[in-house]
Amino acid sequence: MSDPQVYTVGWICAITAESVAARAFLDEEHASPRQVAQHDNNSYILGKIGSHNVVIAALPDGQYGTTSAATVARDLLHSFPNVRIGLMVGIGGGAPSQKHD
Repeated sequence: MSDPQVYTVGWICAITAESVAARAFLDEEHASPRQVAQHDNNSYILGKIGSHNVVIAALPDGQYGTTSAATVARDLLHSFPNVRIGLMVGIGGGAPSQKHD
């Protein structure tokens, strides 16, 4: 089921480790998309969680920030026009300390 029209949830990951974790959440994995929008350079992981068809995309390696995330989201929405729920879920980052934790 790699028809871009059937995907309604988009999940964007900031780093590769997050996309590996996201892939592990899939109940089933689908084939790569048959086609994507022109100039869409995202790599996608497609699958299903429960009854939801989910498309997962990650920011390009070494590119961080809101501009990169917005570009990935824009291209995802052009290639998967029926996405209605967007998530950016990550592992977070930080250094624990006695003072702040």
